Amino acid sequence: MSLDTRDSQSISSGGSLGDTFYPLYESMFDTEGDFVSGVENKLAQARMPQNVELFLSRALGVGALAGLALWLIGSMIGYAIFMLFLDEAPVILGLPKSQIPPIVTTLKVPLLIFITGIVFGLIGFGIGFGSMVSIPYFRAGARKREINVLLSDAISFMYALSVGGLNQLEILQAMARADDTYGEVSKEFQSIVLETEYFDTDYRTSIRNQALQTPSDELAQFLTDMLSIVDSGGDMTGFLEDQKEKHMRTAKQEQKQVLETMELFGEMYMTLSLFPLLLIIILVIMSMMGSSKQMLLLGTVYGLIPLTGIGFLVLVSTITQDEIGDGYLRPEGKREDVVVREGLDVLNLGLVERYTGEYGVFDKIRSRERSYEVNEILAKPHLFFRDNPTVVLAATVPLSLVALLISVLWGMAPLSPQGFVDHPVRSTFFWVYVPLYINFVPLMIFYEWNVRARKGVVGQLSENLRKLSSANDTGMTLLESMKVVSETSSGKLADEFETMYAKVNYGTSLRDAMREFNNKYHIPRLARTVKLISKAQEASSQIQDVLTTAAQASENQDDIDRERKSRTRMQVAIIIMTYLTLLGVMALLKTQFLDVMSGLANQASGSGGGGAAAGGGQFGGNVDTNLLSVLFFHAVTLQAILSSFIAGYIRDVDLISGVKFAVILPTIALITWIAVA
Repeated sequence: MSLDTRDSQSISSGGSLGDTFYPLYESMFDTEGDFVSGVENKLAQARMPQNVELFLSRALGVGALAGLALWLIGSMIGYAIFMLFLDEAPVILGLPKSQIPPIVTTLKVPLLIFITGIVFGLIGFGIGFGSMVSIPYFRAGARKREINVLLSDAISFMYALSVGGLNQLEILQAMARADDTYGEVSKEFQSIVLETEYFDTDYRTSIRNQALQTPSDELAQFLTDMLSIVDSGGDMTGFLEDQKEKHMRTAKQEQKQVLETMELFGEMYMTLSLFPLLLIIILVIMSMMGSSKQMLLLGTVYGLIPLTGIGFLVLVSTITQDEIGDGYLRPEGKREDVVVREGLDVLNLGLVERYTGEYGVFDKIRSRERSYEVNEILAKPHLFFRDNPTVVLAATVPLSLVALLISVLWGMAPLSPQGFVDHPVRSTFFWVYVPLYINFVPLMIFYEWNVRARKGVVGQLSENLRKLSSANDTGMTLLESMKVVSETSSGKLADEFETMYAKVNYGTSLRDAMREFNNKYHIPRLARTVKLISKAQEASSQIQDVLTTAAQASENQDDIDRERKSRTRMQVAIIIMTYLTLLGVMALLKTQFLDVMSGLANQASGSGGGGAAAGGGQFGGNVDTNLLSVLFFHAVTLQAILSSFIAGYIRDVDLISGVKFAVILPTIALITWIAVA
């Protein structure tokens, strides 16, 4: 088991702290108790190579330091409250001073200060100790989530290897080497292989040990069932085929549970997003009744609305399943002739980077290569931004700052709050909407273009895999099957098959050609399919069963994606309709309530003269309608932006997908407020 860099650093920095508080650990915890055993188990599941005694001792040290710090803070707060801000000690239990002994009265304030410090200290200890102990639980939970997501595809990969003729131990070793595609599932098998190779343990015992240690109950059950097949000498291929079908069904069931929870969250959001609106209406009415609540209004608009949206977004992110992995396939073993170019090509020049600095010729090659990449970007910048949509922000953010500076110099974007009150729409347009359009419109265009370009590859993946399987079943090799499919099909994937066929004819191995094709798009789903096929074709050229399995896995993912989009479409509609309702109510509140009541107040002030004003109790006379108009406009604008990103995240589990909504919904708010203001 390899040490994580962060863990090794924490061990070295926290060893002395753990040694110092180790006696406290011995006095507080039973080394064979349930709590210590549970923490030790979670440390193993989180793959944190730390001794449980030292870890808990260090947690006690962190808790003690945090408790001491908050004890000092609490004592100072108690002293400030009871000695500086209160003229006399508070009454205890309602008893009159004549019935309280003098010593109690004398010691009451110091005692209250001491109790305040103790309470703060206990809170600090709980926060410090609890946060440290929760780390392995959170990491183990994250690993469990990733394992459950990837387990279905991992079993399909193992089935493909078994069909290809690999024995049980070779399947375990191949699974352990596939960490670039199967992530934490592969790491679980790495533990099995490493225990077998370095600790002289038979692989049956290693499988049993890993089944007890893994954080995923589903993987533990799979390993236990596989162990029974290994011990009995049963048909491993048939077992893996049954498990593949079972976990495909399980993946669909889990997706349905997530979607049902999302529907509940959609209803919750409708209530949460309307709460600030109701609070604003109440505060406005209270202001018109003569009780000014300007600070509460400001806190609601600029504090409560953003916190509500961000909190709901964090809540949604805890149940949605993100795409696991970066989508890149890396060569197995130490191949000096292959470098995977991840990220921007202009920053990662490939193989030449390894030899730069040794000889001057490689420095020249790197310089020429970088110049070539820059020229390619300048010649076709739209294609570069399509492939890397977020990079467009590097150009639009400075441009938006320049536009904002010009607006300030021309007086269109005021620097004082009074400027917003005098010209609410114009000021907000130049401060908020101009940067929003400059940044979000290009990002929206290139991101949506990128999504459609990538969908062109995976959209016909299942169908083309079926065609490959049928062609391979007739006796053709995989390469020949690709040639036939590329000639009889259309679309981007068929073009890529033709490109791979040409590369192999010019001397590239089929495995490398498939890896280069995958890394061009680096889609995690595509990477798992390519890994499955490329590994199987190394063992045999007749892999129709493997191709059928890959097609089934792809179709299963298509079904999951279709159901998710169908179910989340309603949630997005609820979010948008809720926002439009909020916008309509705020517009009506502005036109039919504020303006009317302001007019009535002005009429009453004009007819009553100075005497009415001196009365000080007239309805709505102290309401600044211009300020409220600004607050209402800012409220609907903030709500539009937050609702947009929430809708995008629910739709595609990607914040950037909400950019298109973040252009449309604020525009609707702007047009509405231009009409009502």
